[in-house]
Amino acid sequence: MTQLRRILIAGGGSAGWMTAAMFSRLFKGLYEIVLVESDAIGTVGVGEATIPAIKKFNELLGIDEDDFLRRTQGNFKLGIQFQDWLRPGSSYVHGFGVIGQDLEWLRCHHYWLKMHGEGRAREFDRYSINTWAALQNRFMRPRADMPDSPIGQIAYAFHFDAGLYAAYLADYARDRGVTRREGRIADVTLDPGSGFIRSVTMDDGEVIEAELFIDCSGFRGLLIEQALGSGYEDWSHWLPCDRAVAVPSERSANFTPYTRSTARPAGWQWRIPLQHRTGNGHVYASRWMDDDAAQAMLLDNLDMPAVGEPRRLRFVPGKRRSGWIKNCVAIGLAGGFLEPLESTGLHLIQSAILRLVRLLPDTGFDPANIAEYNRQTDFEYERIRDFIILHYKATERGDTPFWRHVRDMDVPETLARKIALFRANGRIFREDDELFAEESWIQVLIGQGIIPTAPDPLVDVTPADEIERFLSNIEGVIAKCTALMPSHADFIARTCQAPPLIVPRSRVAASR
Repeated sequence: MTQLRRILIAGGGSAGWMTAAMFSRLFKGLYEIVLVESDAIGTVGVGEATIPAIKKFNELLGIDEDDFLRRTQGNFKLGIQFQDWLRPGSSYVHGFGVIGQDLEWLRCHHYWLKMHGEGRAREFDRYSINTWAALQNRFMRPRADMPDSPIGQIAYAFHFDAGLYAAYLADYARDRGVTRREGRIADVTLDPGSGFIRSVTMDDGEVIEAELFIDCSGFRGLLIEQALGSGYEDWSHWLPCDRAVAVPSERSANFTPYTRSTARPAGWQWRIPLQHRTGNGHVYASRWMDDDAAQAMLLDNLDMPAVGEPRRLRFVPGKRRSGWIKNCVAIGLAGGFLEPLESTGLHLIQSAILRLVRLLPDTGFDPANIAEYNRQTDFEYERIRDFIILHYKATERGDTPFWRHVRDMDVPETLARKIALFRANGRIFREDDELFAEESWIQVLIGQGIIPTAPDPLVDVTPADEIERFLSNIEGVIAKCTALMPSHADFIARTCQAPPLIVPRSRVAASR
């Protein structure tokens, strides 16, 4: 075995600096790590909203959570509110964490489905601490000393400024030995025999060699696509949104511990509160809405005045056919793009990094490691794809050509099977290591109007009056726990209030 000596990361931004930070933390100087980026090339913020897995990433880095939130103008996220997705005027929350508690053999939602169908249970949001606390604008960290109480089961993620997060991790990585090389990559040299990348040539003529190359160059895929020709799997027939426009606005008094997604005539609009501003964006399908109309719709639906110029993006939903080719691994937008409806952008970066760490090669680059990396990557992308498609397919909307199209389209067999199983008796099963847990599927399926034809037969093991008391107790306990929690704004003020930014930021993170 011959060890790698140098790893070159092509590109900065969230993907590049998350990679550099984790490598510097875990490899402890075993390899030389060089990150190449140019100040002249803008970056796309791959998300200001996250899912709870980001906490594990930060914990691996040994980052203090309160310091991280101050440095990134961040706050807390209990879930995502979906407005107008099932039909105009509808609303539900996809919250993190557990739903109620199990009874006998079955999960809580089975009992709720039976009783709600009989008019003996209230709206589903009341039976999870995450969803109900979110709607009350309340937050606290879970109490480790109360594991059996809803207070001990609070799951959360973050909203933060993606540009500030990248800068925070850049400081972290450089303090641990990562070398930053300013400049553009002008050329990529391949080995004529093996086809592996041998070196990159900078715009000033310097040649930088390495054994392993990480492509974090964004949509263009400078190494994985332009040099190695991976090819791209286009999923726009299932996910027709292909444009976005983003703009920040002043911080709103409605400082929510959740992201909001509001359906629009040809897509949807996001709202992400930060300590210093609110992030807003409109994701839309150019087949049914032009750029000017999409931008006007976004600006007309801000809850506070805009504080920057709108920024437009074009994208193709999908992924590279291979995320690892020879001695090059694509991470972030270089590897693929899924619209930020469920805040998965930064997660796909961190999972790619940790997957590569687990399968890290020596200079032999055994094909078995590469094949396993690509298999796991494909599975993760496909299952996240299915979860996003579900939001469009399961709708009663038919008020615009866009909504009629997504409502009536065919979907991947893997998703069709999940929908059919849940529609039958409310059952859902997590497959292998797919990202979204059963609770996530349950909340979105119910929120999008997929109600089982019949309840699970085992519901009838428990008498209806006992079920009603069981659900009423869950609702009451959650309501009492929520009432004791501080407001989201008060919790931030007490624990991780960020200082004012001295220089106004002009760069807008372009997606969740």
